Formats: sequence, C-alpha cells, structure tokens
Amino acid sequence: MKEPARILIVGGGYVGMYTALRLQRKVRRGEAHIIVIDPEPYMTYQPFLPEAAAGSISPRHVVVPLRRTLPKCQVVIGEVTSIEHAKRTATISTLATREDSTGAIEVHYDELILAPGSISRTLPVPGLAEHGIGFKTVEEAIGLRNHVLEQMDIASSTRDPDVRDAALTFVFVGGGYAGVEALAELEDMARYAARYYHNLEPDDLRFILVEASGRILPEVGEEMGRYALRELRGRNIDVRLDTRLDSCADRVAVLSDGARFPTRTLVWTAGVKAHPILSATDLPLNGHGRLKCTAALTVEGVEHAWAAGDASAVPDLTAEEEGKLCAPNAQHAVRQAKVLAENVLASLRDRPLKDYRHKYVGSVASLGLHKGVAHVYGKKLKGYPAWFMHRAYHLSRIPTFNRKARVLAEWTLTGLFKREIVSLGSLENPRAEFELAADTGRHPEAS
Repeated sequence: MKEPARILIVGGGYVGMYTALRLQRKVRRGEAHIIVIDPEPYMTYQPFLPEAAAGSISPRHVVVPLRRTLPKCQVVIGEVTSIEHAKRTATISTLATREDSTGAIEVHYDELILAPGSISRTLPVPGLAEHGIGFKTVEEAIGLRNHVLEQMDIASSTRDPDVRDAALTFVFVGGGYAGVEALAELEDMARYAARYYHNLEPDDLRFILVEASGRILPEVGEEMGRYALRELRGRNIDVRLDTRLDSCADRVAVLSDGARFPTRTLVWTAGVKAHPILSATDLPLNGHGRLKCTAALTVEGVEHAWAAGDASAVPDLTAEEEGKLCAPNAQHAVRQAKVLAENVLASLRDRPLKDYRHKYVGSVASLGLHKGVAHVYGKKLKGYPAWFMHRAYHLSRIPTFNRKARVLAEWTLTGLFKREIVSLGSLENPRAEFELAADTGRHPEAS
C-alpha cells in the first residue's frame, strides 16, 4: 500500500491555515498526512487588530486556534530554522527541544508549502529599536492600547509639564492600512477616555502621522485617499506627507522637515519584509527576498515546493503591465490559498495545475468608530456606509462560524454600552506582584 504523502506547511497565517483547512476537507483517507508548523498556536486576523486595540473586540476573538480549526492536521508549535529542499528536510526548534536541550529536530516531507508571512520592515533609525512599537501581532495591539492609557495616567498625575506633553504626544510612522487604521481607532478611544480624567481634555492629546510618500491609503484610490486625509486633519490629527522619521533617540521624534516632538509613544508601521526563514532555504529568491513563483503557485524551477502570500512573488496575470506581481495583501492570500490547496491535490493525483488569477476588486479601511473609506468594484463610499462595509466584509472573511458569532456579539454589546477604557498593562508582567512580595517578605494582606 502506498504511503501517505507528507505535506509540510510552514506558517499558520492566512495562506497556511486556509490551505490546511481546504486540504483536510478534500484529502482522501490515507492520501496525505498534513503537518502545520507555526510559532503560535493560532492564526491572527490582522484587519481586526485596530479594533482590538481600541477595545471594540476582545483580543481572544481576533485569533483563530489552529488545533481546533485543523483537527485532521498535525499542528506543531515551533519555528523552522532551515530548509534543505534537495533532501526534503526541515529543521525545527520547538518549546520542548529548547527545554530539554536536545537540539532542533528534522522533519521529512514530500510536498513543501511555504507560507511564513512577513515581518515588520525597519530602518536604521537611531532609537527605533529601543523605543519603537510595532503593530503586527495581537500582543503588540493590546500592548499599545495599555501603553496609550498608561500615558494618559502619567499625564494626569505628573506635575512636570514636559513629561505631560511627551506622554500626550503619539507619533505613528506609516500611512498605509496598518498605520492609518491603528491611529484612527486609538485616537477615537483615547479622546473618549479623556472625559474620565479630571484634568485632561480631548484637545490635550496630540496625534501625528508621518508618511514618506505624498499620500495615505494608496489602496483605496487617490480620491478616497484625499478624503481620508481631510477626515484625519479635521479631527486635529497632524498628518505630515513627504516626511521621514530621522531619529527617535532619547524619546524625541525628529522628522525630516525639521520638526521635533518629545514623545513616549512611537508606533512603527512603515511596511513589511519577507520572513527571514526564506533566506535559510535552498530555494530561489527575487531581489526583495521573496520566493520566485509561477502563476500555479509552484516555486520556480523546483518540484514539490509551493508558496503563496507575503512570502511569494506571484505574477499577476490580470495586470496590464507585463511582469507585475500580486500585491502581498490578505485579499490575494486568501484566494491564493484556495488555488494552492487544489493544485497540491492535483499534483498528488497527477492532474493538471491551474493558474492563479484574481483582479483586485478594491479596498475598505476604517477611520475609527462609524467612519471609513471604501473603493470597491469602482464604487466609492465614505463615512458610515464605508465603515459598515468594512465591518461586514471582514466579518464574512474571518474563519469559522464560532469567531463570526463572537465578533458580532461583541460589536452589538459595544454599541449598547460604553467603551472599555481600562489598561491591563500588568498582564504583560504577571509575576511582578509575586516577585515584589517574595523580595520584601510582604504579605498580600499587609498594607
């Protein structure tokens, strides 16, 4: 009897999870054994990160548990450190291998699907590594929410005007989706929270958006981008176009236009880059460090290797320009995963492969509660209709009925009751109280 093909999926994000989900539904009994490897036991639905940061959605509902969603797959929580495709082996470091000091393990496979996603693209800006805050994971989103509320606590209680001004100045770098949506949602939340501080006014808070190009939200088109710019500036948000961050050393944001802003909050959302695991493989990469792929989502010139999403350079067959690649976004990733799963099955069954083609239909973006912009199928929406479309679209896209129901329930409750404005920063260091008690001998009941 023929041994089941071992399919190794590196990454449990959009492409990895959706591909595994489709494979487990369509694979025949004994046809394949599917292994999914990711450092986290969940997939993060990133479009909901801004709402999680603003408190509109609980962070646990922004993530989809891999083991529950993929019961017919073997889910391994670990990190792939290298891949030698010529030998069909991947080297993996797991929590157990680090705990028992046995060293990394080797996993053999027949088919490789690379979907590790991307990481934040940083620049050698002085002070960025020490003071910058990312916005790509649910931990970063909730950490940023706690941080913003803690800065308001500091500003409310300090007697030093310089500390107060720095605490109430929030600088966001990057005018794409992540930067604009994160800023808009947090600005909405922070100005709302200010009403509960006896000595803070909403106008005391200063939000600054720094963008190196001449426009924001290029994905929604020029007209809607201009509307979003007017909307943000109308909310007293300082948007600086054609401007770069030159330094943030000593907690002072120095911009290329000469402006200087003492700040305790600098959020970096200026793009992403290919995951470093790609450079630890023997597979062909393009000049941007992404895997060279064919339209059928195979790695160019290599058998039994597949890729999609942020890690891949897939030709866009619907583009008028020759040689144009598919944009590394969720819209392509989810659709590529479907074609990828079908092609892997077709390869196992000696059937012809299909090319991936999807014409970009447009984008939607939230600008805070009840505010948004959209450019979909040639139609342009703004304000409440665009915000509603943003929520409806992403509710339809988040995996599993369980998550859809929970998110919808939370939105309903948020509409009926007031915002939650509590900072739970202590969650980031849960042993601090116990360590204090252990060091000082203080009894929990003692004053």
